[in-house]
Amino acid sequence: MDPDAVAKAFVQHYYQTFDSNRAALVGLYQDGSMLTFEGEKFLGAAAISGKIGSLPFQQCQHKIDTVDCQPSGPQGGVLVFVSGTITLGPGEHPLKFSQMFHLLPAGGSFYVQNDMFRLNYG
Repeated sequence: MDPDAVAKAFVQHYYQTFDSNRAALVGLYQDGSMLTFEGEKFLGAAAISGKIGSLPFQQCQHKIDTVDCQPSGPQGGVLVFVSGTITLGPGEHPLKFSQMFHLLPAGGSFYVQNDMFRLNYG
């Protein structure tokens, strides 16, 4: 397993899906997955999907600036750290964000065990 290749493929898939069909992200999470979004915790795929689906904007566009990754533990996991900007609509100013994913292998693919998101102010 090449962690850089896993991270690159995951990041491309995640943000393209987020920008075009947020509801489809539910398949990337499992019942034991956790999202921390701006300090608020959500446990399980249903709760995470509910939070992502309830965000107060209909369209958005992510622009990824950096992707860093590391192999994680004997299970073959991958830590992925992303920074970039998100634009919430035409004419809106981009907002800087950081997001961290802990990916674990499952059935020849990976799922998101942990996901932490923060907007970067200042």
